Amino acid sequence: MKGRFAPSPSGRVHLGNLFSMLLAWLDARSVGGRVLLRMEDLDPERCRESYAHQLADDLRWLGLDWDEGYGIGGPAGPYRQSQRSAQYETVLGTLAERGLLYPCWCTRAERMAAGAPHPDEKRRGHACPCRSFSEAKRREMTAVRPPLWRCAVPDQIVSFTDGHYGLQSANLACDIGDPILRRSDGVFAYQLAVTADDGAMGVTRVVRGRDLLPSTPLQIWLLRQIGRPVPAYFHVPLLTMPDGRRLSKRERDLDMSALQSSYGTPQQLLGLLGWLADLLPKPEPVTLAELLNLFSWSRVPKTDVIMDKEWVDKITKRR
Repeated sequence: MKGRFAPSPSGRVHLGNLFSMLLAWLDARSVGGRVLLRMEDLDPERCRESYAHQLADDLRWLGLDWDEGYGIGGPAGPYRQSQRSAQYETVLGTLAERGLLYPCWCTRAERMAAGAPHPDEKRRGHACPCRSFSEAKRREMTAVRPPLWRCAVPDQIVSFTDGHYGLQSANLACDIGDPILRRSDGVFAYQLAVTADDGAMGVTRVVRGRDLLPSTPLQIWLLRQIGRPVPAYFHVPLLTMPDGRRLSKRERDLDMSALQSSYGTPQQLLGLLGWLADLLPKPEPVTLAELLNLFSWSRVPKTDVIMDKEWVDKITKRR
């Protein structure tokens, strides 16, 4: 069994990131599994090496160790997506050979393609007009500007059983639509990279926030197209700000600097995380070994956790 951390080094980790990564660590270690750390640094505008170093240090401070990946190495490296373009080219070629790729000149969604989708983003599928362009029309458009590349998904239902939320289904064409796999500037998109990496790195369990639950049917389908095994998926509730929005690195919501100032020791912060995961009756200091003995998916909540406003204000002032 191999689980993974797959953070984006686009800022200091926040409480929501730590919540998901703690549950991924507990899930793997509870069955004697390995943990991999991969930096999803596709977006050259937001991701920095200094953030990656800091992220790794923050995980070590909390005691969330890993057996393979960033800063350690291993048989499936490199473990930074920005260094894996050759692998993505190979996967893209496989999809092209199957007749699943087509050029597209629609740019509205291109800027966000390198990042994981957010819960409030529109996901309804649509028939991209570029998919039906003739070869002559494609040559005409390419002469004006380079295209991005999409994958033509079928009108097909993909179902799977999430380890925490149960049976899930989606129609690829109607509910998701043709995903962008590479932007016109050559940057590979999140949906291609995360699928290719989980397959190539032998990940067998994916634990992540429930905001990525709608992407899972597409990733399962892509894994099957490139001949890779499909891992088990466990999605976890989101931690949200008092106004209901998801925690943001860009806004520095409850980030590690504020958390360390307020909680001081890893055991105190682990106690908070364990309480949020319903593994503890109250937020009191605890070790990872103690949380491991208490861990069970049946105890983890399914509804999102809204943070208390007074507590958030107190933590924010400590930044």
